[in-house]
Amino acid sequence: MKIDSKLTKIAYDFASKCTKFEFISYGNITSYLEEFLDKKVNLELKKDKRSNNANSYLWALLGEMQEKLQLPKEDIYRRYVEECGVYEVIPIRNDAIPKFTESWTRNGLGWICTTTMSKLEGYTNVVAYYGTSVYSKSEMATLISSVVEDCVDLGIPTKRKEDIESLLEEWK
Repeated sequence: MKIDSKLTKIAYDFASKCTKFEFISYGNITSYLEEFLDKKVNLELKKDKRSNNANSYLWALLGEMQEKLQLPKEDIYRRYVEECGVYEVIPIRNDAIPKFTESWTRNGLGWICTTTMSKLEGYTNVVAYYGTSVYSKSEMATLISSVVEDCVDLGIPTKRKEDIESLLEEWK
């Protein structure tokens, strides 16, 4: 049986050495689940593909910009992540920067590190940008709005505002 649900809580229980988690299910499936209480089950978790619609639209626009600007869409994407993105500034010991950067950027294309001077001697501030895969709905809306605005300036057709908002409503 396929159950549309949302994962709401995750915790590791050190005593039992088990991970515990909670889901919210849409609709009343209590009677169905009761037969599984205290029994070992196999779960297969998949992201709802609908949540990728906003991301797919973003990449479609970036593809159009690539053709117009003759730049790789990955570079265009990274520029938007740096301009509109979500980041943290972390002071890191100078000798630890290469290892941190290597580890951080392994998370994906939008996981970028830049550096700025630190007030702490022997340290550099690393600006660690998160990729869009972890963006909230409002963060993704900001990024897509910026891309759409630039597409309009470039003469690239975009969806109506209502359609874009509909895509973002499905963002999780």
